[in-house]
Amino acid sequence: MKPPYSGSDKGLSRTETFKTATTAAVKGIANRRELNVVYSPVSANQKSPTITGEVRLPSPPHKLTKETVTRLRGAADAAALKLRHHSAGVHARRMPVNKEAIDAYNVMEQARVEVLGARQYAGVRGNLSGALEQRLALEGYQAARSYEQIDRGDALKVLIHDACEGAPLGTIGTHVRGILKEAFGEKLDASLKDLAANIHDQKASADILRKLIQALNLENDDAEELDQEDDEDGNNETEKESEPQESEDQDKKDESSDNGDEQGQTPASSETVQGEEAESDIESQGQPTMEAAEAEADAQQSRPRPGHNQGPPEERYKIYTTRFDQVEDAANLCDADELVRLRLQLDRQLAHLQGVVSRLANRLQRRLMAQQTRSWDFDLEEGLLDASRLARIVANPTHSLSFKREKETEFRDTIVTLLIDNSGSMRGRPITIAAMTADILARTLERCAVKVEILGFTTSQWKGGQSRRLWNDSGKPSTPGRLNDLRHIIYKAADTPWRRARRNLGLMLREGILKENIDGEALAWAHNRLAARPEQRRILMVISDGAPVDDSTLSVNPGNYLEHHLRDVISYIENQSDVQLLAIGIGHDVTRYYRRAVTLMDADELGGAVMSQLTDLFEEDVWSRRGRMGAPSVF
Repeated sequence: MKPPYSGSDKGLSRTETFKTATTAAVKGIANRRELNVVYSPVSANQKSPTITGEVRLPSPPHKLTKETVTRLRGAADAAALKLRHHSAGVHARRMPVNKEAIDAYNVMEQARVEVLGARQYAGVRGNLSGALEQRLALEGYQAARSYEQIDRGDALKVLIHDACEGAPLGTIGTHVRGILKEAFGEKLDASLKDLAANIHDQKASADILRKLIQALNLENDDAEELDQEDDEDGNNETEKESEPQESEDQDKKDESSDNGDEQGQTPASSETVQGEEAESDIESQGQPTMEAAEAEADAQQSRPRPGHNQGPPEERYKIYTTRFDQVEDAANLCDADELVRLRLQLDRQLAHLQGVVSRLANRLQRRLMAQQTRSWDFDLEEGLLDASRLARIVANPTHSLSFKREKETEFRDTIVTLLIDNSGSMRGRPITIAAMTADILARTLERCAVKVEILGFTTSQWKGGQSRRLWNDSGKPSTPGRLNDLRHIIYKAADTPWRRARRNLGLMLREGILKENIDGEALAWAHNRLAARPEQRRILMVISDGAPVDDSTLSVNPGNYLEHHLRDVISYIENQSDVQLLAIGIGHDVTRYYRRAVTLMDADELGGAVMSQLTDLFEEDVWSRRGRMGAPSVF
C-alpha cells in the first residue's frame, strides 16, 4: 500500500496528510481497526517497537523528501506485517539463549513477515525494497569488500529477501548479496530453500531459523532436547490418564466435579481454559514477550563473575587483539565528493543555530582575549623603542631614548581536545549538534590562539568484526576481554588549521560511520595524544550520550566490564594527570563517572553547555605557574 503524501485535505499540512494516510495503511495491513499508531522522534535506524494495541513510528519531518517517505513507509509496513503474521508464543518456543543468536533469530523472523507482505502487496514490496536499499546505503555497504564489514542482521535480511522472493534487491543489496555468496558459498542454501517453502508456517520457519543459527556457529539447535521435553510431557499426561481410580479418589473427584458444575465448568475444562488463556496471553502480549526473553538472556550474560576487577588495572582489562584496530583521518573514510555534500548539509544545519551559539562563542572569545591582554613596562634602558616618547626627544635633545618591554602574560599556552561519541545511539539530532558545536568551537578558539583537536570514537564493525571471527576460529577462549575492532577518528588534528579540516566534520553526519562505543580506550587514546603535546594547559572534553556498549565484548565478559575500565581511566586522569577532564552527557547522567560533568536532556543545549564550561574553566585560577610540561601516558 502506498498512501499519498502530497497535497492537503481540509487545510491539513502535507505532513499531517501523510501521517493520516500512513496510519490508515498500517491498520489495513495489520487488519486491526483499533490499532493506535503513535509518531515519536526515533532515529531512522531504530527498531519501531510494537506493543499491545500500539505501533510507534518515526515522526515525519516538516519537509517531506523522497528519502524520508521511503524510510517511513518501510517502517510502517514492517510494523504492520509483524502484527499480522507474527505469533509471539510460537516465536518464544524456539528462542535461543545466546545474545548474538537471539539478535539473529529476531531479525530473521522480521524478514520472514516482510517477505509475506512483499508477496501479497505490490506497494509493500516497493516500500520494503526502497527502505532496505536506503538502510544499506546509510551503513556505507556500497564500499564493503568482505562479510566482516557487514552487520549480521543486515546480511541475514538480504539473504532471506533474496532467497524467498521478498523485496527486490537494489544495486547495493545486490552488491551485498554477492559478498555474502562468496563468504558462505552453499552453506546456507538448503536451509534458505526450506524457509522459502515454509514461509507461511511460523512454527516450521522457527525450526529452520534455528538450523540457520547453527550453520552460522552462533548456537547449537536444541530441537532434540525440545522433542524430548515434549515426549516427556506427553508420557506424563498419558500416565495420569491411565492411573486406576480408587473409590476415595472417585468420591473426591465427584465432589470437586459438583463444585465445578456450580461454577459452570469441570476441573478438566478448567485446565483447558487456563491453558487457552495462557496461550492467549502470550499471543496478545506481542513484542514484550520477545523483549522479555532478550532481557533475560542479557541479564544472564551481564551477571558479574567472581573475582573480576580485582588487582591492578592492566590485569583487570584485557584486549583480545589490536590487529584490526584503526586510527584514521576522517578524509580517508569517505570519498571527497560525499564529504563535500555532507559538509554542505552541516552548513545548512549551522544556519539554524548560528545566532545562539555564536553569541556564546563571542562571549568565550572576549573572556579569553581579556586574559591575553598585552601590557608593557616603560622607561627602560633597553628593549623596544618607545615611539610615543620621540616627540619629547625632538623638543629637548638632552633627553635619552626611552625603551619598553612587553610584560609576561598570565594566560597559559592551551590546547583543547573535543572527544565525541560516534556510537549508533548518537544518530540524528545529537550527532548533528555535536558536529556544529565542534565546528564553532574550533573557529572560536583558533581566533584566540588556542589549539583545538577534534576526535571521534566508534568501532569499524558491528558484532565484533574480524576480532570476533578470529576469536571464533581460535576456539572461543573464555573471558577474551575487548572483542571488537576499534575505529578512532581524527576529524581535526591540533596543528591543522580549521579551514583545512572543516570538511572532515561533515563525516559525523554519515550514519554508516556510527556503530558501537568503547569509551575507556577512546578516553585513554585522547589523553595520551594530549600528554605528548608541549602546551602547559591541556583540556579534554568528552561528549557522550551513554555508558560504553559493545555487544560482542559484553556477551562473553561480565556486563560491567567496559564500565569498570572507563572508571579506571577516568580515575587515573582526574587524580594523576595534568590534563583537565570534563564531560557533557546528552540524555545520560555522566556525573556518576566524571567529577566535573554536566548532563543535558536536550541536544540543543549542547553548544551553550560547551561554551559555558570552557568559559568557567578558563576563569578558574587552578594552575600553578610551575605547571609541568608533560603528562604520563595512560596504561
